[in-house]
Amino acid sequence: MLRDARNRLGLSLREVETKTEVSNAYLSQLEGAKIKQPSPQILHKLCELYRVSYPMALEFAGYPVPNPSRTSAHARFATRLGRTTPDEEEALLEYLQFLRSRKR
Repeated sequence: MLRDARNRLGLSLREVETKTEVSNAYLSQLEGAKIKQPSPQILHKLCELYRVSYPMALEFAGYPVPNPSRTSAHARFATRLGRTTPDEEEALLEYLQFLRSRKR
């Protein structure tokens, strides 16, 4: 999720390191799933920079979250898409309906 969010913003690991003061080596390990449970403070810094949900990131990292999101799959999808315009959302919904109609 974090790699997708970073790539969506077009940021390199070095740029993220400069903006968050989290080493690019650590970021690389985090994105490569070598670090299973990063500190909440680091997740918070990254979520602010990447403009993604902090509670969702905590949930992904395995931390207990009060009232975890029932729409985790939806939130993951929205995070991967980034910001969309109403026209883009409408086009995506139409295309999804088309794909689902082909499966019937």
